[in-house]
Amino acid sequence: MQLRLFQVDAFTETLFGGNPAAVVPLTEWLPDALMQNIGMENNLAETAFFLPTEGGFQLRWFTPAIEVDLCGHATLASAHVLFQHLGYHKEQIHFFTRSGELIVERAEKGYRMDFPADRLEPLPAPQPLKEGLGCEPLEVYKGREDYLVVLGSEEEVRGLQPNFRTLAALGGRGVIATAPGEEVDFVSRCFFPAAGIDEDPVTGSAHTTLTPYWGERLGKDALRARQLSRRGGELLCERHGQRVHLIGSAVTYLEGSIHLPDWD
Repeated sequence: MQLRLFQVDAFTETLFGGNPAAVVPLTEWLPDALMQNIGMENNLAETAFFLPTEGGFQLRWFTPAIEVDLCGHATLASAHVLFQHLGYHKEQIHFFTRSGELIVERAEKGYRMDFPADRLEPLPAPQPLKEGLGCEPLEVYKGREDYLVVLGSEEEVRGLQPNFRTLAALGGRGVIATAPGEEVDFVSRCFFPAAGIDEDPVTGSAHTTLTPYWGERLGKDALRARQLSRRGGELLCERHGQRVHLIGSAVTYLEGSIHLPDWD
């Protein structure tokens, strides 16, 4: 068996920026263990697998360690592959996922993704969270999957040197650290060691958590965001009630084949 494989840099307009994702189009689902092994072999933050279904595409995401419920940058990468490489001509793509229906459409620059907004509950900072980040947060919230940690400045976020083993023991997917931006509305970094990703370069799903928080705090429905990883990336984020729209670009790095002789 041979499978087509694409590697796409998401949330960037240039190669070697943003967040790389692998995309594997399928005609039927592979065994879960095989998809997990492909994700481990690719050794990227996420590998996306999709296949056609009535009204759109079923979509799943695997880190090198686990299957996850939501991944923004690999959704963007999957839409990019469909639009740019697989001859998909409609204006919208409907993806059906563990997190419900996700819609991606062409935008003036790049693509617009429609995701469910996260809900945040304030809570006292757990001691392992403070120890893992090495700082005293101003505010802490718990979302669907992640802790949201609010700090005072972009410099604080940029200077974090987490203890990933301590953060991995917190439970959930991981930790989003954020602060007001100097040139954008807000900045962030995302740490997901429990999912096999110490620091994610640019995290679309985290912005379904960040956008409601900063939109409410700043009184804005349209926000510019920057993720302060080494690769870095920028997003445009919009609040639409219980939905969040994320706008970003993507570029293809490679196209190739996965060879699976034992699965013919």
